[in-house]
Amino acid sequence: MHTVAVLALDEVIPFDLSTPIEVFGRARLPDGRDAYRVRVCAPTEEVSAGTFTVRAHSGLEALAEADTIMLPGIAKPVGPFPEEVLAALRRAAASGTRIASICAGSFVLAAAGLLDGLRATTHWAAAAELAARHPEIEVDPDVLYVDNGQFLTSAGAAAGLDLCLHMIRRDHGSAVAADSARSAVMPLERHGGQAQFIVHEPPTPDGATLEPLLRWMQENAGRELTLDDIAGHARLSTRTLNRRFREQTGTTPLQWLHRARIRQAQYLLETTGYSVDRIACQVGFGSPTAFRDRFKRLVGTSPQSYRRAFQGPTAAIPQRDRSATGRGAG
Repeated sequence: MHTVAVLALDEVIPFDLSTPIEVFGRARLPDGRDAYRVRVCAPTEEVSAGTFTVRAHSGLEALAEADTIMLPGIAKPVGPFPEEVLAALRRAAASGTRIASICAGSFVLAAAGLLDGLRATTHWAAAAELAARHPEIEVDPDVLYVDNGQFLTSAGAAAGLDLCLHMIRRDHGSAVAADSARSAVMPLERHGGQAQFIVHEPPTPDGATLEPLLRWMQENAGRELTLDDIAGHARLSTRTLNRRFREQTGTTPLQWLHRARIRQAQYLLETTGYSVDRIACQVGFGSPTAFRDRFKRLVGTSPQSYRRAFQGPTAAIPQRDRSATGRGAG
């Protein structure tokens, strides 16, 4: 039987800890046998999980006996981590053990040097920190998980479910994985990456000199503004405007404007039943096609898919929009 060791470190995130225990623990083979043996281990007898304490039945010796090691997320991912833990992970990796992380558990893998030269992911809010601390890792903040074969990483807590189901499918095939997905009441595969969960606010300027201009651009985002329009309002040359924008926001005026428009579009998709074509016009894109292309590049999914995932149950569908587009769902 395939043995999964779930390694709990201090300040472990409860949901991240329970996910592999539940998903692997409930997986069944077609003949009804357990697909996995799950063991919780820790470097100490007890570890903190925030509001409660976890008592582990096994120590680090369980890592040497496991076929798969799971690293749940931790509340303080920057470490330092116990050297005995990192050494045990390196020994397990050298023997060919599969090691996977959920959320900020990727920081432990990175600290052990096991992600060097590889593509990896983590929660989008921690991706920049992981990349800064470990520049030898190719950090992809837009995906739900990354499978490098022996080493796997996933994004936030829910993406840990996606990763576990992916691993079950890899181990035992789609039928067993699909049964596990039904047990977890979730799809076997989710569309889109974690980019759709990021709030795409336009960059905040480093300094106050652009703030009046940014407010004006936000208020007029529904117009088809050109670089000359923006420079004219600011009473600057386009060259000076571009230079100041890059100095203070790290981007160009038109790129900033596109982000502002996409953020407005996300709000409308979440809170209204306006058609996608209407939203494209309302936020200032010249055509619905251009809007869809820009939205997909930035958010990682289509406007329709984003709406299905995030629209509230009380989103208003205006009568004129409903009659013009059928159901007004875009």
